[in-house]
Amino acid sequence: MRAKRIVFLDWATMAYNQEELSWRRFAPLASSVDVFPSTAPEETVAHIGDADVVICNKVLITKEVFDACPNIRYVGVLATGFNNVDLEAATAHGVAVCNAGSYSTDAVAQLVFAYIFDYCQRVSLYAMETRLGNWETAPAFSYFPFPTSELRGKTIGIIGYGHIGKRVAEIAAVLGMQVVIATRTKPENCPYPVTETEEVFASADFVTLHCPLTEQTKHLVSKQMLARMKETAVLINTSRGGTVNEQDLADALNHDMIAAAYVDVLDKEPMRPDTPLKTAKNCVITPHIGWTPLETRKRLLEITEDNLHGWMNGNPQHQVNRIAEEPMD
Repeated sequence: MRAKRIVFLDWATMAYNQEELSWRRFAPLASSVDVFPSTAPEETVAHIGDADVVICNKVLITKEVFDACPNIRYVGVLATGFNNVDLEAATAHGVAVCNAGSYSTDAVAQLVFAYIFDYCQRVSLYAMETRLGNWETAPAFSYFPFPTSELRGKTIGIIGYGHIGKRVAEIAAVLGMQVVIATRTKPENCPYPVTETEEVFASADFVTLHCPLTEQTKHLVSKQMLARMKETAVLINTSRGGTVNEQDLADALNHDMIAAAYVDVLDKEPMRPDTPLKTAKNCVITPHIGWTPLETRKRLLEITEDNLHGWMNGNPQHQVNRIAEEPMD
């Protein structure tokens, strides 16, 4: 069983060169495959055309797109989040939508601790100091004008206790940190204290966000919540940029209300020149790299292929909407 036509709308989000990853593994699944490095909103309908299978990462698949492209039967999202697809419209058109599940758990948790280690050990700062020659003129064998700290005994507050939040908690516990959780639904058999979000912000030395972007979590990090944090606390965001009011966070950093922030996601991506956090004190911004290790992207592509296979055989996996779906002809 094969699709008539598969279209990739933003392949450049997956790979910068063919040596890294290839879409050709999907060729046996369709009569034809078209690959676009990127798709602007005004190009979406034309790029999709008569395709019955659409695979994308961030391209918006709106009601208007579904109305204009009636041949679509399946949308595969190259991500865990699927807020770029109008699920109500997809369901009304009988289109199955599948995401990639928890493909990036280890990679994102790894980035969280890269941030934490960087802050506690000042690795990048001290590397720059040695490059500038400041160790060469030090009065003693060890040069440490900037304080470092141990993680053992520090409190990490985790907002959201899904796959990534759980992995972050596991690693933190191994490092001897105190773990406290805030989550919408109280988990069963959770080995860590579960409390209110406000209490997590007030008590933690590190607050790390692992919640989806919803009406309830939009601008969760506001001036009111930041005011609860310790002056020595660090905020980490690897979830969604919209969970943070960026101007409020910039103001908090610039007025020394908190010690630092590490963010991998912004409200508008790519980053805009006028992003308030760009010039904020003690703010480290990385360009949405948490999900990008090669092993992670390979896993993502494998899951996407498996999802498509499953749908074709009448056994869809990671489907995020409910429709009456028949196996492909």
